[in-house]
Amino acid sequence: MKAANTLDSFSTTTSRTEPEVSNWKAAILGLQHLLAMYSGDVLVPLLIGGALHFTAAQMTYLVSIDIFMCGIATLLQLRKTALTGIGLPVVLGCAVQAVAPLQSIGGTLGITYMYGAIICAGLFVFLIAGLFAKIQNLFPPVVTGSLITVIGFTLVPVGFQNLGGGDATAKAFGSLPNLAIGFITIIIILAINAFAKGFIRSIAILIGILAGSLLAGAAGLVSLQPVSAATWFHLPQLFYFGVPSFNASSIITMILISLTTMVESTGVFFALSEVTGQKLNNEDLKRGYRAEGIAAMLGGIFNTFPYSTFSQNVGVLKLSGVKTRKPVYFAAVFLIFLGLLPKVGALATVIPTAVLGGAMIVMFGMVGLQGIQILKKVDFNKNSNLLVASMSIGLGLGVTVYPQIFQHLPTELQIMLSNGVVVGSVTAVVLNLILNRHSAANK
Repeated sequence: MKAANTLDSFSTTTSRTEPEVSNWKAAILGLQHLLAMYSGDVLVPLLIGGALHFTAAQMTYLVSIDIFMCGIATLLQLRKTALTGIGLPVVLGCAVQAVAPLQSIGGTLGITYMYGAIICAGLFVFLIAGLFAKIQNLFPPVVTGSLITVIGFTLVPVGFQNLGGGDATAKAFGSLPNLAIGFITIIIILAINAFAKGFIRSIAILIGILAGSLLAGAAGLVSLQPVSAATWFHLPQLFYFGVPSFNASSIITMILISLTTMVESTGVFFALSEVTGQKLNNEDLKRGYRAEGIAAMLGGIFNTFPYSTFSQNVGVLKLSGVKTRKPVYFAAVFLIFLGLLPKVGALATVIPTAVLGGAMIVMFGMVGLQGIQILKKVDFNKNSNLLVASMSIGLGLGVTVYPQIFQHLPTELQIMLSNGVVVGSVTAVVLNLILNRHSAANK
């Protein structure tokens, strides 16, 4: 079976021409995309900077320039060039998988080794992009459907953690105020989707986040201190924390993480292909991987982080119903703008965690259901397909709930095996190769 035919099965068989979206509507939808990824993206520099005991000035740079680079990385993916760009409405942000290894590298070897490893991992992704794109025949609908389902449902616990307040060890976790504003945010989003029409329905998530934040502010749960503490303007600086240093073990560790993000990005690319009806080929995938490799290298050079495609924005796209790239272009510009103006960008950080958690639960559930829609095309009368889907989804969700099951393994293996997306995708690919090898050979 040819790879091109395999990819065709991932996309809708008919493509619809969508009406042009006005600039002001696209801008509001872009803001919705920004808010959907903002908290998850800011969390990465906060976690890493906090673990490495960064000063207030260093943390300000880390957060603001990270947001700036998210916009640059997104622009790299949106437009197809001879070298880069998947050409889908994707939003890029910090790879959450990189938090623990970067904390370990930075704490053990030093900050400069952390950025040296990021640069090398980005170069690795860029160089293997063509090879990785050629193995797309390893991702038939039973594999991609399972992978996208795992991506969505493994993120739901993140939404629930935010719904409770973010820090599960805090005494206030799961407090009535947090639960109230979180569930009210969910109810508002659902009500708008059920009763509103047209453009109002398409920005249900944004309205829910804003309404939830205003409610929390009225209850005294919003602090503007981060805004007052932030500076007004900040330009990106090369090697802000020092010239990168290189160490073999840290480089290998980040390469392993890069492979996990490539697998996850592949699932998101296929999900967006399914949503938009835009068929993908080898060259599209290669450009997409190359863009992420360049984004990671830029992250190392400007002393931020590796970047990958954010799966939660698939849910935003699905709920809004607007599948063009125009809103995401606005989102990228907003990210760059906020990254240059830390005080303005800090406004988004005052959105209560519980409000974001409520919105995340809706969005992540939509991503999981997108995977289930792909699985509906699979012939489950074949026991092999049933085993591939059930084992990959089961193991992916299992290690997400209990990642400590691998605590006695070497750190490098823990990094890989504690990630539900990696475990689920590897399981799906391997089992599909073993159990469906005869049917594949006959095609």
